[in-house]
Amino acid sequence: MDLSLPDRRKEIEYAHQVVEDSDLYSPLFRNVSVFRRSYELMETILKVYIYPDGSRPIFHKPFLKGIYASEGWFMKSMRENKQFVTKNPKKAHLFYLPYSARQLEMALYVPGSHSLKPLSIFLRNYVNKIAAKYPFWNRSHGSDHFLVACHDWGPYTVTEHDELARNTIKALCNADTSEKIFISGRDVSLPETTIRAPRRPLRHVGGNKVSQRPILAFFAGSMHGRVRPKLLKHWGGEKDGDMKIFQRLPQLVSKRMTYIQHMKSSKYCLCPMGYEVNSPRIVEAIYYECVPVIIADNFVLPFSEVLDWNAFSVVVAEKDIPRLKEILLSIPMSKYLTMQTNVKMVQKHFLWNPKPLRYDLFHMILHSIWFNRLNNIQLPRI
Repeated sequence: MDLSLPDRRKEIEYAHQVVEDSDLYSPLFRNVSVFRRSYELMETILKVYIYPDGSRPIFHKPFLKGIYASEGWFMKSMRENKQFVTKNPKKAHLFYLPYSARQLEMALYVPGSHSLKPLSIFLRNYVNKIAAKYPFWNRSHGSDHFLVACHDWGPYTVTEHDELARNTIKALCNADTSEKIFISGRDVSLPETTIRAPRRPLRHVGGNKVSQRPILAFFAGSMHGRVRPKLLKHWGGEKDGDMKIFQRLPQLVSKRMTYIQHMKSSKYCLCPMGYEVNSPRIVEAIYYECVPVIIADNFVLPFSEVLDWNAFSVVVAEKDIPRLKEILLSIPMSKYLTMQTNVKMVQKHFLWNPKPLRYDLFHMILHSIWFNRLNNIQLPRI
């Protein structure tokens, strides 16, 4: 470990107050001064070593399309990066385990078996291999190592290795505290993003003006999990003209207005959990400048270490689904307009740029890993 890191942590805690920063919009952040100083230090000193071990496609081959693409885009951006990556592990502050949970599932899961054990055993053996080959894992018991996994099964791939589950920083889309695998304050909630065209990841980003958003709330999707059937039961179909809630978008409806057009024409976009707490609709709503309404108890929201989600979203408890319209209508228009403006301002922090840009999604993920690592270093006793 770099002996200066505890000092860096104290430097962040006592960061000078930010008066003005044209790159950062203060209302989005829990403490913009802390975030900026931490980010500046990351840019200045952070070095990451990527283990070269492991064969493709599970290792080193990013999967860039679909709802689990976050892990692949991070891998791609990290491997191509020259600022943070070091070839010398002795200079590294963090060690990246470059596997894809999506590729792991595709390569090893036996359809119909309902067993994830082969996946977790495979990853356990990999960690044991690098621990035997290199001194870095044993030196920290894995606490300065990290993985990035967006597939729903990501948390369950670590369960056969105690130190991997307990100590390693896990950037997971499935950031569910109730399952006791995701550890708040250590692990990172990874945004789930739908990438339909890898060559054009930012296609369709943007939205309508508030005056062109006649729909109060919109959702269309499969009815899996415990939350969505409740949503459909109370608000489905054409029961209420303000609430457009569908079990997938009916063909007649989609001919008049596509799924994306619905999101761009809605004030609020509902983001209920499916089988797991995460939903790509949260980032889709941000892309289409629609205020996200998150319905997923026990879900740690992405970058909540630094972002104030109350500034640009609404969180509704699962038990309050019958009161959903009442809750949304009780929000004053002035507050809604502020939230909608904030959605537009936070958008840049959730973009996968073909070549990463400062403060974009790649850098926000890496920052949260860095930030949580610093906050879990034991400060020396005085």
